[in-house]
Amino acid sequence: MKDRELDEQYMRMALDEAERAGQIGEVPVGAVLVREDWVLARGHNRCIQLCDPTAHAEVLVLRKAGEALRDYRLKDTVMYVTTEPCPMCLSAMIHARISRLVFGTLEPKFGAVESRFNLLKENGLNHPVEVTGGILEKECVEVLKSFFKKKRGSKKAVRRVKPDRKEVTPHSELITFFFTSPILEKGF
Repeated sequence: MKDRELDEQYMRMALDEAERAGQIGEVPVGAVLVREDWVLARGHNRCIQLCDPTAHAEVLVLRKAGEALRDYRLKDTVMYVTTEPCPMCLSAMIHARISRLVFGTLEPKFGAVESRFNLLKENGLNHPVEVTGGILEKECVEVLKSFFKKKRGSKKAVRRVKPDRKEVTPHSELITFFFTSPILEKGF
C-alpha cells in the first residue's frame, strides 16, 4: 500500500473516533497512534465526559499507548488526528518522541503546527517531528462543521422556546454554591 493510502486508512479510523466524540457531545476530534502498521491506541475528545481539560484525543491516545508499551517514549510512531493539534497536544507528542504527525484540517484558533502557532519551527526543540497535513481534509472539516451547526441550532431552539429564562449551565448551581459557600471564608 502507498503512503497516501495508508495515511487515508488511518485517518478514516481517526474520523470514526471523531464521530464518536460528537455523538456524546464532545468536540469531534479523533486520533490514532500507529507503529509499523499496528494500531497502538485510538481515541477521541473526552474533556466534558471526564471533567478534564487535558482529555484531548491526542493526549488520551498517548496515555493509552504509553501504558500498552510500558514506556512514555513512543519512538517510531505516527499520530493521525483529524484536526491540527493545539500547543498542549503537540508538546505532549514532542515529549513522547513521536516520529510523524498526520492531521486532517487546520485549526485557526489554537492550531500549533501552522495555523495559529508554529511550534515545530522554533529553534531549540530536542526532537523533530515530520508533519503531513490535509489528509481527508474535506471529511475532517465536514465532521466539525456539522457538529457545530447542530450545536448552534439546538441552542437557538432552546432560546426561542424559553426566552425569559436565565441560561443555566450543567454545573451552575454547584459553582454558585462553591463561590458563596462559607468554606471559602474559612480557607479550606
